[in-house]
Amino acid sequence: MSVHAINPSRSDHPGLSVVPDLVQERTVDADSFRSIFRRHAAGVVVITADAGHGPAGFTATSLVSVSLLPPLVSFSIATTASSWPTVNKADSLVINFLDAGQHEIAGRFATSGIDRFAEPTRWSRLQTGEPVLDEAPSYLRGLVEHRFAVGDHHIVVARLATHAERREHEPLLYHDGRYVSTDRPV
Repeated sequence: MSVHAINPSRSDHPGLSVVPDLVQERTVDADSFRSIFRRHAAGVVVITADAGHGPAGFTATSLVSVSLLPPLVSFSIATTASSWPTVNKADSLVINFLDAGQHEIAGRFATSGIDRFAEPTRWSRLQTGEPVLDEAPSYLRGLVEHRFAVGDHHIVVARLATHAERREHEPLLYHDGRYVSTDRPV
């Protein structure tokens, strides 16, 4: 059952009304979980790190701002992900924001079994040593503060240390199994 608030200034409605749900609730399984979250638009970033054995990176749609003071973000990564061993050991990482036209980069860093940093990927290292994507319109450098095992993933919390905004950009989003843009009206 759903409870909907009604505007109390309107005399033709009581303060609250109870509206029955029109669909039957079901248990959330892996298929329904995927189906529901396919319809939830999420921003796309590429997270890169190096724990001393070469760069690693992956596409993430789970980036969340956690705290303003101190500036903290979190993201999740599958324990089975090829980048997890690096993220698990790295003291710092880079969150590379992508623009609406960079779905090829997002796709490359979401593909298993390839060298994601090989051509045509253009990347370099920050003065502090972390790999950064040269074409990312902006990035955040973070220091890893926490790693929490949660289900088949880990949640990583990073304190933001530095950032660079190279250019204005429209964000790349992931929705319904594909990369999309906001298509903002002008």
